[in-house]
Amino acid sequence: MPTPATLIVGPSWVGDMVMAQALFKELKRREPTRELDVLAPAWSLPIVARMPEVRRGIASETAHGQIGLRTRWRIARALSAETYDRAIVLPRSFKAALIPWFAGIRRRTGFRGESRFGLINDVRPFDPALLDQTVKRFVALGIGRDETLLEIPEPALRVDHQRQATLRRKLGLGSERPVIAMMPGAEYGPAKCWPLDYFAELARRLDNAGFDVWVLGSDRDKPAGAEIAAGSAAVNLCGLTTLEDVIDLLALTGQVVSNDSGLMHVAAAVGTRVHGIYGSSSPKFTPPLTKNREIHYLGLDCSPCFERECPLGHLNCLKGLSADAILQDILKKVD
Repeated sequence: MPTPATLIVGPSWVGDMVMAQALFKELKRREPTRELDVLAPAWSLPIVARMPEVRRGIASETAHGQIGLRTRWRIARALSAETYDRAIVLPRSFKAALIPWFAGIRRRTGFRGESRFGLINDVRPFDPALLDQTVKRFVALGIGRDETLLEIPEPALRVDHQRQATLRRKLGLGSERPVIAMMPGAEYGPAKCWPLDYFAELARRLDNAGFDVWVLGSDRDKPAGAEIAAGSAAVNLCGLTTLEDVIDLLALTGQVVSNDSGLMHVAAAVGTRVHGIYGSSSPKFTPPLTKNREIHYLGLDCSPCFERECPLGHLNCLKGLSADAILQDILKKVD
């Protein structure tokens, strides 16, 4: 008898993919022998590969926002030969539900939304007041329709210790000082980004206090990393590492200072202490899923606005968070 398997259509953001591991953990807790495959953008597969609960990641091959009917049909035809008896569709879009339907997977679970009648046949009601966090929305699709969420499993990505040693040599990261990582980027927009001069001031003060500082991010974060590193011994690693590298490097750090971003959630999932900085977004909606965290959020009357750019033009929600306040919180947790 074939092993039962579930196809999960994953989200399109780094942080959301990390949070989705909470669902995978819950599914494996309920059915340890069930195989889980995750259909997701190719860039996110290194994250999926570090999740012990997942058998394999499958590249979705379509660009963000692209319908790509021919591509989805081709992928679905290949998947139809698998033993999937269930699909769980995490995004609420019409296009996200197409592949499980094309593949003829019998039970297709997802939230009501965007004219998906028939594509989703195990339709779950979407109550934003009850499901007030992204991670709750993911896990809710893996439990019974009438069940209540009791506990959310914390994501935990696997770390490759051999690659850590290789990365240290390759990037010249040989110091014995304790390491603080900084992640100044946020894909959503500048209203989520703590000012770079604040990051730079904190880097200088950490350097003087006896810490190494690694600035991590994508190629587009290189200029930000250079600005932060100027005037201190901070190392700008932006654009020099893959997502897989960043997972292993973050596991070497003692603490991280990060905007509300995908890499903040990666840091939480490898066990380092997270200092999450929130401006336009809400720590209630997308908190780092770890008890080892410190939230920095002013909760102004205009917050959270969830806008890409500050609609009032002042960015007070972030400028009011001083480098000194975060430094003092970091020093409290030094072993």
